[in-house]
Amino acid sequence: MEGFEEDIESVLYIAREISVYKIPPLRVNEGHRANDWGDLANPLWKGRLRIVETKKNATLKFEDSQTGEVFAQAEYDPLKPSVEAVLDSSRYFVVRVEDAGKKAYIGMGFAERTDSFDFNVALQDYTKRCKAALNPPSPTSETPSPHVPSGPKRDYSLKEGQTFSISIPGKSRKHGTSTSLSSSGSTVSGSGGGIPLLPPPPSGRQK
Repeated sequence: MEGFEEDIESVLYIAREISVYKIPPLRVNEGHRANDWGDLANPLWKGRLRIVETKKNATLKFEDSQTGEVFAQAEYDPLKPSVEAVLDSSRYFVVRVEDAGKKAYIGMGFAERTDSFDFNVALQDYTKRCKAALNPPSPTSETPSPHVPSGPKRDYSLKEGQTFSISIPGKSRKHGTSTSLSSSGSTVSGSGGGIPLLPPPPSGRQK
């Protein structure tokens, strides 16, 4: 099953028509320019471009529009991109292709700017997914809630033998009326001693 999953291909992008150009060597400290490639109306090759994703990677495939024969291909690594935009146009790019371990650089041009825009978006989406897979969010790195107090937890429970008093509103302090709570139970005390409990009401009318 693992080999079957690796063979599954997902097409991220298709350009029906692109042009491939032979480009001159890159000058030192300068980027590529499409104007340096000669007559852009006379490309080295024309065909279609597909970006195909498998379980392992994504590959740019330059194929014949009729037969599907592969003219060249370039593996796309988000950490070491094989595609570079030129300085003087949004429709042209330089691609590093590989064949039997040999590397070469070719120029690539789109007929429409919308095609080059969609091409860029496809590569950017794939790059984001790859980086997210390499750096998944850690469950321990979640930001704590600002409503939860920080620091060690404190024990506010009463220990055996400890008591505290609560003043009853509306009573004068001179009467010394207070409610005393302890860990062993609850008692009510005041200056006049304990408050007697009233007997329960009769269950029925006496005859």
